[in-house]
Amino acid sequence: MEAAEAVRDTVPDGAWLAELAPVDDPDAVPQAVLTAIGARETVLHGAGVESVRATSDRWGDPVERLVEYCGRRRMLIILDNCEHVVDAAARLAERLLADCPHLTVLATSREPLGVPGELLRPVEPLPEPVALRLLGHRGAAARPGFTVADDPEACAEICHRLDGLPLAIELAAARLRMLTPRQIADRLDDRFRLLTSGSRTVLPRQQTLRAVVDWSWDLLDADERDVLGKLSVFAGGCDLAAAEAVCGPVALDALGSLVDKSLVVAAPSADAGMRYRLLETVAEYAAERLDESGERAAAERAHLTYYRELARTTDPLLRGSRQREAIERIQVEYENLRTALRHAVALRDEQEGLSMVLSLLWYWQMRDQRLEVRAWCEEVMALGPNPFKEPATPAEPVWTRSTDTPPPLAGEDLAEARRGLHLAHLACMDTDMEAWQTPAARDKLTVVTEVYRPGLPQTCRSPGMLWWFAEMLVNGVGRLPEITDATVRTCRETPGYEWELAGALQTRANLLANRATWAGDATRDADEALEIYRRLGDDWGLAEALSARGEAHERQGRYREAAADYEGAMAHAEHLGARAQMAVLGARLGNVLLEAGDEERGERLLHEVVHELDGRHSEAMPVARLHLASWLLVTGRTAEARVQLTLLREEFALARFIVFDAMILAQEAWLDAEEGHSERALEGVRRALELAGDPLCEVVVPQMPSVCLTVAALALALVPDGSRAPDAARCLAASTALMPEGHLRPQVEQRGYDRAAARIREVLDETAFRAAYDEGGGLSLAEATALV
Repeated sequence: MEAAEAVRDTVPDGAWLAELAPVDDPDAVPQAVLTAIGARETVLHGAGVESVRATSDRWGDPVERLVEYCGRRRMLIILDNCEHVVDAAARLAERLLADCPHLTVLATSREPLGVPGELLRPVEPLPEPVALRLLGHRGAAARPGFTVADDPEACAEICHRLDGLPLAIELAAARLRMLTPRQIADRLDDRFRLLTSGSRTVLPRQQTLRAVVDWSWDLLDADERDVLGKLSVFAGGCDLAAAEAVCGPVALDALGSLVDKSLVVAAPSADAGMRYRLLETVAEYAAERLDESGERAAAERAHLTYYRELARTTDPLLRGSRQREAIERIQVEYENLRTALRHAVALRDEQEGLSMVLSLLWYWQMRDQRLEVRAWCEEVMALGPNPFKEPATPAEPVWTRSTDTPPPLAGEDLAEARRGLHLAHLACMDTDMEAWQTPAARDKLTVVTEVYRPGLPQTCRSPGMLWWFAEMLVNGVGRLPEITDATVRTCRETPGYEWELAGALQTRANLLANRATWAGDATRDADEALEIYRRLGDDWGLAEALSARGEAHERQGRYREAAADYEGAMAHAEHLGARAQMAVLGARLGNVLLEAGDEERGERLLHEVVHELDGRHSEAMPVARLHLASWLLVTGRTAEARVQLTLLREEFALARFIVFDAMILAQEAWLDAEEGHSERALEGVRRALELAGDPLCEVVVPQMPSVCLTVAALALALVPDGSRAPDAARCLAASTALMPEGHLRPQVEQRGYDRAAARIREVLDETAFRAAYDEGGGLSLAEATALV
C-alpha cells in the first residue's frame, strides 16, 4: 500500500489491492482478482470502474475479462500473499503483463513468481531503530506508559533475537501486559510457547508465531523440509559444500527454493562464495521439526565429520604462505567448529574430540585463547584414559602429527594424541594455577618427565614440545639446554622438519636471551629462524622470531635495535590480524622505548595497550600494566602506579600466574616503602622472594631475587628510626652480587637501586655504609633473605 501511494501519479487508472490470503483454490485466483477490482473496498485510488463492476457477475472467463479491462489502462494491481497459490498467480501475472502493455503488477510472496520481467525487492527484517520503535508503539498500546527506555538492553535483545520480524515483535509487545522486557528476552528460547497472543481479527496464521512459521512449512515439499530441518544443526550459517555434506545431494536445488521462499538467507561471503543461514526463529522451528523426523543424530554426525575434516585439513595451512587464508577460514566457521566439538563430546567420541582439539590448537595459540584451550581439553580428556598415570610408559618416536590422517587412530599414534591433549592442557596452567598445586597434579607432572626424553620427533612440535614445561616445574631449569639442543638437532636431521626447526630455534633464542651463562647465541638462533620463516612465508613465525631477537637485543641493552625488531614483528602480526600478538609486542615496544629515551612515545604506547585490552584476559595486559606501573613509580607518580597495580590484581583474580604474582608483589612492596609503610613493604618482599624461587620465575625472570633485595633495601632504609639501615646496605650489595651473570639492569631497576643507595647514605656515613655493603656482597641468597 505504501508502494502504491508512492507511484499514484504514474497510474492514472488506479491502484488495486487483491488479497489472495483467503483464496484456497488456485483456480479461483483470477476470479478473486476480478472481484477485487470490482469491489469498492479494494480500490486504493482510481476511477472508471463502473463497467467492470457492472459485468463482474456475468458468465465468462475472468482472465479474459481482466485482459479486456486492463489492456487499455495504465494501472497497478497488487497481488498480496501469493505464496500458497504462487503458480496460479504467476500464470495470471504473465498473461496480464503480456497483453496489457501499461499494466504494472506488484506481488508480495514468500518466493518470486518467476515470470519474465520480474524484478525482486527482498523485504529485509526491520533495522534495529525501526524495530525498537515498533516495539515501543505496540508495547505502549498493551501497557500504557511503557517505553523502550524502561529497559533498552532487553528491548534491543528482543528485536535482535526475533530477527526484526514485525509480527514477532508485535506478539512480543502483547506479552508486555504481564511480563517485563527482560522476562520476555529471557524466555525467547521457548518463543513458540511465549508468543501466542495475536489479534483475534487477523488471519489464523498471523495470531501466533508458530502459526506463522507453520504456514510456510506446510507450503514446502519433502526435500525442502528435509534440508531446512538439517540446516538447523549449523551455527552461524554454512557454505554450499557444507550444506551438501550434511543435507545430501538435494541441497543445491532445495537451497535455491528455500532462499526464494525467504526461509534461508543467502549472502556473499569473503571467499566469493555464498553463505546460507537461518533466522533464529526459523532455526528454532526447523530444529523442532528435525527432532520430530528422527534425523537429528545423522545430521549432527555429518556436521561433525565435515567440520572435523575442515579443521584437520586447514591446520597445516596455518604454517606457511597460506596462513592468513587459513585463519580467515577458521574464523568464518568458528561457531560451526565449536558446535562440532560439542557434538563429539555429547556423543562421547574421544577420537573425534582428539582430532578436532589437536587440529585447532595452533589456531588457539595464535589467537591467545588459552581459556578456550583449557575448557575443550578438559571436556575431551574426560572421554579417555590419562596417558600420564603411574607407572610411566616411555614414549616411542612418532614422526607424524596426530592429525595427519582422519580418525580412528591406534597404537602409539593414539597414545601420542592423548599425551598431546594433556600437554596442551598443561600449557594453560596459568589460567588455573591452584589446580596444579595438588599432589595428584604434581605426580602427573613427574610422570610426564619420565615418559619423554630429549630429541623425540614428537617433541619438536606443539603440543609434544611442551613436555619441557613439566621438566622445568619438577626438576628445575638444569636440563633445559640439553632438551632444546636435542630438539634443534633432531629437527636438523629429519627431512621435512624445516618449520619445526624454525620453532625450535626461536624457542631456544627466547631461553638464551634470559640466560647469559648458557652456551649459545640467542641472536644467531633468532636470525636463522627468521630466514626459515621468511622462506616459508610464515608471518606468525616471522613475528615471533623478530620478537625473540628483540628480546635478545633488549637484554644486552641495545634498545634501539630491540625497538626496530618489535616494530617489525608488529607489522607481521598486523598483517594477520593477530590482535593478541600485537598487544604483547606493543607492551614490549613501549617498555624498550622508555629505556631508549623515547619516554613520551613509550608511555603513550603502554597506555594504548592497557586501554585496548580493558576487561579482557590477555597475556599482554599484565605485561603492559607492570611496565606502566614501574615507569609511573620511578617518575614519582605513585598514586597512578597504585591504580595500575590495583586494576591488575582485580583483572587476574581468577587467573593467577606465579611470575606475575612475584612481580606485582615486588612493585606493591616498593610502593608501600615509598609511602612510608616499611613493615608492609617487607612482608610483600618476603612473599615475593618465596615465589622468586619457583622454576617458572627462574626461567622467565632469573633476576627476580635481586630485584626483591633491592626493594627490601629501600624498605629497610626507610624504617623511621634508621636502625635497619646497615641491613639495607647489606641487601643492596647482595642484590648486585646475586644478579645473574650478564644481566644489565634496565632503567627502572637502576633507578630503584640508586633510590635505595641514596636513602641508606642519608642515614649511614660512608664508612658504615661501605662496611655493611662489603658484608652484603658475600651473602648467599638465603642469608640475604634472612635479613628481610
